Amino acid sequence: MTVTLKRPAPAAPPTRAVSPFRHRLSAWDLKFSPYLYISPFFLLFALVGLFPLVYTFWVSLHDWHLLKGQGEFVGLANFTNVLQDRFFWNSLGNTMSIFLLSAIPQLIGALFIAAVLDQNLRAKTFWRMSVLLPYVVTPVAVAVIFTNMFGEDPGLINNLLGNFGIDPIMWRTDTLPSHIAIATMVNWRWTGYNALILLAAMQAVPRDIYESAAIDGAGAFRRFFSITLPSIRPTMIFVIITSTIGGLQIFAEPRLFDPTDPGGPQRNFQTTVLYLWEMGFQRNNFGKASAIAWLLFLIIVIIGLINFSISKKIASADAKKPRNRAQRRAEGKRK
Repeated sequence: MTVTLKRPAPAAPPTRAVSPFRHRLSAWDLKFSPYLYISPFFLLFALVGLFPLVYTFWVSLHDWHLLKGQGEFVGLANFTNVLQDRFFWNSLGNTMSIFLLSAIPQLIGALFIAAVLDQNLRAKTFWRMSVLLPYVVTPVAVAVIFTNMFGEDPGLINNLLGNFGIDPIMWRTDTLPSHIAIATMVNWRWTGYNALILLAAMQAVPRDIYESAAIDGAGAFRRFFSITLPSIRPTMIFVIITSTIGGLQIFAEPRLFDPTDPGGPQRNFQTTVLYLWEMGFQRNNFGKASAIAWLLFLIIVIIGLINFSISKKIASADAKKPRNRAQRRAEGKRK
């Protein structure tokens, strides 16, 4: 009879008891390390964004001169004086007018260009880079080109109109023509940039959805309005909000449109930021300039909240449509 000897199992290594401090340190690392990773952004924002915003509000509460520095504390007097200033309301009206004349055609043009670039074109990269070319050109060069185009006496457009017997348009003297000229400058520079953002969103839409819709008999326009637009709605909201912020802060185009007389001879195209620049660096009144900056900031926040609420309602309405369709189909099957 043979006896098999079993090798004894190796003894398990002694387990070390984890100290409470290490356990607590591991829990802290798991809890606070994500905040540590994103802290550089918030530190940089606090340095270059939040601090100037708070300091500007502090300046707006004082009689602050550009050269003399801080004066006496005046409270909300600067805000009251700005709200009673007719030039401020004139600049705000000009800003809104130029913003509407630039934002709406800009969004429509960007949608059209993005839809064209989303098709099977030859040399796609060339056309996409060509669309971005106006954004690369400096605002000074854009201003020089469009200033010669929209000149009143020797301007290119007035010369073309004169060939057809049409009287010259006073692009810098009249209010509406000056707004159209500045809005044209803005549209020429920013339409291609927004078109590439919308194009990136369009390319993220699954192609099999378009193929299924085409098989069902949906045409190009039906596919665009029923598939493309609902799919890129978040990107559309982003473009609208960024265009709103940029449109209300417009400065370079109206400033360079008439370098000799910024804002026009009768302040007919003086925007709010241009009026802020005049108040701060020509009148040397930093208190009122800071108050204008804060009022513009509040206006942008209010318009941004309105855009957000409208987009949220649209999204909720679109989410209810599939449910209503499903309920109708279920009721039809029951009948």
